[in-house]
Amino acid sequence: MITISFQNDLKEQKKYRLDIEGLRAISIISVVFFHYHFPFFTGGFVGVDIFFVISGYLITSHLYSEIEKTKNLSFSNFYARRIIRLLPAALTVILVTVLGWFTFLFGIPDETKIFEQSVRYAHFGLANIYFSKNTGGYFDQNSDELPLHHLIKMGNFFNKKISHFYKFTRI
Repeated sequence: MITISFQNDLKEQKKYRLDIEGLRAISIISVVFFHYHFPFFTGGFVGVDIFFVISGYLITSHLYSEIEKTKNLSFSNFYARRIIRLLPAALTVILVTVLGWFTFLFGIPDETKIFEQSVRYAHFGLANIYFSKNTGGYFDQNSDELPLHHLIKMGNFFNKKISHFYKFTRI
């Protein structure tokens, strides 16, 4: 049986970290400037990587805190908390993107087929698998033309984070 406790997460959230908020701001600004094609910001991918380093740090600290308090680490609780936190936002992004697609771009046969396949994979958190098989990967030149391409990092992050935690901490 899976029991989910948000007490640890709520206590951790109460600690406001100005340094982490500053790094998040730098991350977001670099990605936004990259997508608006500012000539001096060609490294928007760095912003995404900064964000995931921050997330990795926070998740690792939460996992260590859980281990210290309970002397145990539950994969099921960890993934359940992540799903509860990330799934509503991911599904909202997918829904809004689908509505936008049908409003503005529906009717382009080849593009619609590719989009439908990417939605199917993204719905199950597997966008990274779809895009790595069907595009040039995360740094593909045409990634601006793929509405759900940004979910490739979320899939990579979600699928690999726990294995990296165990690999580097040797628990």
